[in-house]
Amino acid sequence: MIIIQLVILLGMILIGSRLKGIGLGVMGMVGLLLFIFVFHLHPTEPPLDVMLIIMAVVTTGAAMQAAGGLDYLVGVAERIIRSNPARITFYAPLTVFFLCLFAGTSHIVYSVLPIIAEVSAKKRIRPERPMSISIIASHIALTGSPMSACTAALAGILAYGGAAGDIMKICIPACIIGVLAGAASVWKMGKELHEDPEFLERMKDPLFAASVDASEAGIKKSVKPGAKTAVLIFTLTILAVVMFGIFPSLIPNLGKGAENVIIKANGDLKMPTVIILLALSATALILLTTKTKAIEVSRSSLFAAMGTATICVFGVVWMSSTFIGANQDIIKHVFGDIAKQYPWTFAIAIFIMGAFIFSQAGTTKTMMPLAITLGIANPALIAMFPAVNSDFVLPGYPTLLAAVDFDRTGTTKIGKNILNHSFLRPGIVAIVVAIAAGFALEMII
Repeated sequence: MIIIQLVILLGMILIGSRLKGIGLGVMGMVGLLLFIFVFHLHPTEPPLDVMLIIMAVVTTGAAMQAAGGLDYLVGVAERIIRSNPARITFYAPLTVFFLCLFAGTSHIVYSVLPIIAEVSAKKRIRPERPMSISIIASHIALTGSPMSACTAALAGILAYGGAAGDIMKICIPACIIGVLAGAASVWKMGKELHEDPEFLERMKDPLFAASVDASEAGIKKSVKPGAKTAVLIFTLTILAVVMFGIFPSLIPNLGKGAENVIIKANGDLKMPTVIILLALSATALILLTTKTKAIEVSRSSLFAAMGTATICVFGVVWMSSTFIGANQDIIKHVFGDIAKQYPWTFAIAIFIMGAFIFSQAGTTKTMMPLAITLGIANPALIAMFPAVNSDFVLPGYPTLLAAVDFDRTGTTKIGKNILNHSFLRPGIVAIVVAIAAGFALEMII
């Protein structure tokens, strides 16, 4: 029976990933419907904490975007990238990493991709190199970001005081090392741009050649008056989240009672609750101090992306957790001894599942409770956390497609076969190195 259920689970994920957008979420609900009505599985709790975090944090980011804060940050990133174009294969992904680490979302990379593509082409550096690793950096930055849903989800699953601080202490430096390794892996990937036949063919068009060599540097873009204020409020919110993550004793205790999605049984607020309260309060402060209209927030691109992400997590995570919960004893019997003896092997399972789920938060919420059931220790779970960033394997994620579109030279591409695309090499190298660095840092720290 478990085999049939597993086929349904994977089938719904595959169909949903092909539908894209909210497809993954709604197909997850179809799978859950079959599990309940046909197999009579007992449904687990829906992933309300992750959904609420996504809604709260992305709303704050959308408020910052509406106030002009994202434009200001992109302007800073542009100056850094243009400052040393010869080293763009390293400068660009590191800049993107810290930008997404700060914002808690990979979708901010859309604003930076045209700059990376333009600077690379002008310097005659193959754009595929910085573009591919920059996309990976935008994803891997979320595992450790104090404002990301996946970090908050893992902290909630680990459920011990200071978990969020430990995740940041291990994963941020480990992922930086992974990004640098990924950049080194693409340093000489593909032919040099001046030798690439597709680029040379395109350069025969005078208009294309003129557009490639046209200078856009020095054009000053206007920034809204409240942009810096919005960024400052967002920054202070991040610092507050970090402070509560490192010093959980600062979180108020409200007295013992029944545990729910908001509060622990001992009366402590859960870390996701703290993040939600801080994030939405920051949103209100941004609206009040920058005089940004609330309707502008709901019309922003980040706010629209939030709806898709919430539905996807809702459906696929609820379906997956119901399947795992119903078959927990069998899974533990088959994989328990291997996972205890070789904890790193579970990272492979996380990586494979993440490639289908297309959501770091969803993969975290699905796989990490299973790891705890199998007896894998908390430090090992934190070390293998970067494995949830495998949403680049099947090239359907919006950031990958955007990178292909923005590279007018045609070097960043998705091949005829599903897996022969520009992002596979830097993605695998970055994640493997980040996990290895995480285990090393875990032993040291």
